[in-house]
Amino acid sequence: MKFLPLVWASLWRRKVRTAFTLLSIVVAFLLFGLLQGANAWIDGFAQGAQANRLYVVSRISQLEQLPKSYLPRIERVPGVRQATFIGALVGTYQRPNNTLVIYAIDPTHVFELYPEWRVSAADREALLATRTGALVGARLMERYGWKSGDRIPLKTPTVNQDGSTVWTFEIVGVYDVPTAPADADRILANYDYLDEGRVLGKGRVFAFVVAVDSPVHSARVAAAIDAEFTNSADETLTQDEKEFIQGQLRQIGDVGAIVNGIVGAVLFTLLFLVGNTLMQAVRERIPELAVLKTIGFSDAAVAWLVLAEALVLCIGAALLGLACAAGLFPVAATLGLAGARLPATVVAAGIGIAILLALASGLPPARRAGRLAIVDALAGR
Repeated sequence: MKFLPLVWASLWRRKVRTAFTLLSIVVAFLLFGLLQGANAWIDGFAQGAQANRLYVVSRISQLEQLPKSYLPRIERVPGVRQATFIGALVGTYQRPNNTLVIYAIDPTHVFELYPEWRVSAADREALLATRTGALVGARLMERYGWKSGDRIPLKTPTVNQDGSTVWTFEIVGVYDVPTAPADADRILANYDYLDEGRVLGKGRVFAFVVAVDSPVHSARVAAAIDAEFTNSADETLTQDEKEFIQGQLRQIGDVGAIVNGIVGAVLFTLLFLVGNTLMQAVRERIPELAVLKTIGFSDAAVAWLVLAEALVLCIGAALLGLACAAGLFPVAATLGLAGARLPATVVAAGIGIAILLALASGLPPARRAGRLAIVDALAGR
C-alpha cells in the first residue's frame, strides 16, 4: 500500500466529522489572513514617512482644530523651511457607506511640501482658478467612474451658508501617489471655498504641515514650535510624520494587539478542536492500527501515519483559508481598504502556525498509536 492514499483514506473515514473540522480550520485561517493582512495594511501607512516633514496639531486631540493665524508664527521658527495648513471635511457620496475625505488646502504651497503627490501643472492651475474646484485621487476617479468636469455633491456634517449640509465640488484634475496608493483616495479642494462657506469653525484648520531644513533638526524644531504656543488658548503638539500617522491610528485603539488577541483566541480554541478530533479518530481505529503493525508496519511508521493525517488536514485547510483571504482583499479595496493585500509574510506565518497546530494536536495521538501493543489492541484492551 502507498502511504499517502492510506493517509487520505484515514482522514475521510468519518466524512462528516472531517468536513466540519476542515471547515473550522479554513474559517480560522481565513480570519487570520484577513485580520493580519488588514493589520499590515494599517502599518503600511507609516512606511515611507518623511522625517523632515512635521505635523502641528492640537495638544488636546488631533480632531481639535487650530487657528489658521498660527501659520506666520510657525514659519518664523528657526529651522522651518516652509509650512502650510490643511483643513478637513468628511462627506458621503450617494450612499452612506461611500465615505470620502476632503483636504482643504492652499494650492500655491501644498504640492511643494508633498513632492510625492503627482499632479500636472495644468491641473494645479485649474484648481487655483476654480473656487469650487477639486483634484481627485486616481483611485477614486476609477472607483466612481468620474472624469474632469463632473460636479460631485457630497453630504457632510458641516453646515454651509445656505443652511444645507451638501457641498458641491467640480473636478478639475486628478492626482496620484505612486509610492503610497492609499494616499490617492482623497479629494483636494480649495481651503478658501470651505472657510468662506461654512457657518462654524471659520479661520481654523485641522493641521499645519512643516518642512524642516534637515531631518537632524526635526526634534529641535518640533519642540520650538510647541514652545511658541505654550499657555495659549490652543496649545500644539508637533510630531514627525510617522508619529503623527501612528497617533491617528491610535484613535481607534491598538489595532495590532486587538488583532493578535482575536487570532490567538481562535487558534487556541482550534488546537483543542483538532486535538480532540484526532484522539477520537485514533481510538476508533485501534484494531486497524494493530492490523497494520501485524502486516509489517513499524511503530514509527504507524505514528507517522497519524501525524501525517494532522499535517495534511491542518496545512491543507490553512492554505485554503489563506487563499480565500487573498481572494477577498480585492473586494475590500472597494470598501475603502485601497491597496490592501495578503502579504507573503502573513502567508508564511500562517503555514508555520498550521504546522505547529498539526504537531501540537497530532503528536499525542501519534505517540499513543506508535506504542500500541498488537495483542492488546486486537483484543480491544
